[in-house]
Amino acid sequence: MRVLEKRYLAKDGAGKVIETPEQLFGRVARSVAEIDARYDGPTSVAGREEVYYDMMASLKFMPNSPTLMNAGTRLGQLSACFVIPVGDSIKEIFGAVSTMAVIHQTGGGTGFSFSRLRPRNDIVGSTGGIASGPVSFMKIFDQGTEVIKQGGRRRGANMGILRIDHPDIMEFIEAKKTEGAFRNFNLSVAVSDIFMEKLEKDQSFDLINPRNGKTSGRLKARVVWRRIAEMARETGDPGVVFIDRINRLHPVSHVGKIEATNPCGEQPLLPYESCNLGSINLKKVVKKGEIDWAELIRLVREGVQFLDGIIDANLYPLPEIEEITYANRKIGLGVMGLAEMLIMLDIPYASDRALKIAEKVMKTVSRESVRKSAELGESRGSFPNFRGSMWERKGLKTMRNATVTTIAPTGTISIIAGASSGIEPLFAIAFIRKVLEGTELMEVNGLFLERAKRGGFYSRSLMEEIARRGSVAEIRGVPAEVKKLFMTALDISPSWHVKMQAAFQKYTDNAVSKTINLSSDATVEDVEEVNGLAYRLGCKGITVFRYGSRSEQVLFMEDTPRMTREEGVLKVSNEYIGECKICSV
Repeated sequence: MRVLEKRYLAKDGAGKVIETPEQLFGRVARSVAEIDARYDGPTSVAGREEVYYDMMASLKFMPNSPTLMNAGTRLGQLSACFVIPVGDSIKEIFGAVSTMAVIHQTGGGTGFSFSRLRPRNDIVGSTGGIASGPVSFMKIFDQGTEVIKQGGRRRGANMGILRIDHPDIMEFIEAKKTEGAFRNFNLSVAVSDIFMEKLEKDQSFDLINPRNGKTSGRLKARVVWRRIAEMARETGDPGVVFIDRINRLHPVSHVGKIEATNPCGEQPLLPYESCNLGSINLKKVVKKGEIDWAELIRLVREGVQFLDGIIDANLYPLPEIEEITYANRKIGLGVMGLAEMLIMLDIPYASDRALKIAEKVMKTVSRESVRKSAELGESRGSFPNFRGSMWERKGLKTMRNATVTTIAPTGTISIIAGASSGIEPLFAIAFIRKVLEGTELMEVNGLFLERAKRGGFYSRSLMEEIARRGSVAEIRGVPAEVKKLFMTALDISPSWHVKMQAAFQKYTDNAVSKTINLSSDATVEDVEEVNGLAYRLGCKGITVFRYGSRSEQVLFMEDTPRMTREEGVLKVSNEYIGECKICSV
């Protein structure tokens, strides 16, 4: 309720909440159902509105935050993800800043590639001066984000990307070396296949000046790869995106080249493109210890139609965004609550059984999403760039959406749904939540509480001990099989995190948001191994986070200074479990 009141429920001119959660879901459902009426006739509105309302009110499905905030309102901007091009001129750079401001104000997040900007100390022909380089201009975007409140509801979120062969790549890699620098950005290096080949052979690679396409130097691949790992270990940034793999698997590669992603990396997009995301709560499709496959399929099909309707219901901030979004009609249906689903199935997260279930679930989501999109393409028309797309090459006659699946981090929507975030393991078994009034409330995972009482090892003192530690791994009195089933993120080795990400990526059109959690004593070599494993297993990108690498952590050990935040502090007294580096919750 605190999250809903703070960010989602409608308010009057004085800031007073004037909407209930039921009214919120009704507002969103009605807005999307009205789009169905354009295609299926006015008599369809009531039925579709009821379906959409039930999906959300039952917490089985949630769309991305801007849809919950803005559907049926004057603002009407419903997309979460945008990529804005940054050209190599002052006019283009500041035009991108202006576009970013408009998008942030409406609740969206933005991604940028700064790879087209000429490097530091390069010539500026119009003035006879020298260029300051992409990192210096990124500071303008960062500061602009700092002063913009997203409708008073969300803090600005950006992704900054630079190609690994840009002459300023080392400066970019070290951009967050100073604490607090680029706090409104996630950073990722766009790594090419050529670089990975040079890395494997321990060779040097060319640096290319984007102004003229000429080689301007060479660097040793392993030196750069090492520096990426060092800075990621130290600060959490940069991550890595495998840009050639992204473009090779892009369903509409004939339309253009992808250079950037949204802020959390799960949505690669063309310049000016936007995308709508939604997630199915896997916790809600387990009945009597088994997956209700029929219910999962129903939710997938309804979710695809819902997200496609959002494209038409949307009020776009710029005509360029509207044009390319309609041309490709990308949507991203994904899941949340994987951790609870596995527990309810008695399957440990770090196990081969979990990977097999993950693949089966996402294969089902992918298959049914494609089928539903193809049906919508037949009845409503294919996306305009269908000809020449991957779907046509695969033999499909129609397809409504260029992409249909994405695994998002589901920050606040998973709180609303009462589920774990995306495909992450549990944050903690029990923890202390400090609310605004200073009250400390102990919260315990409901599934663990149920298991403890059923197993006869529940006690108040046990719960307090777990709250101090966050994990049950080292606590006496908890059966071994329960410890294995309720492993938290830092109990799980980094390789299992990567394997789970890869399992979902195998059946995901876009990409997968997943934090690879590392213990505080993780080494640079550990980070290098994780990054390399992600490439070998077919991931499109990778992000690591080592506990203690930042002073601003939402979850932290008892002996660290308490960080105050507007919406309260979440304390775990043993191990940091993970957070979205952008979201304020």
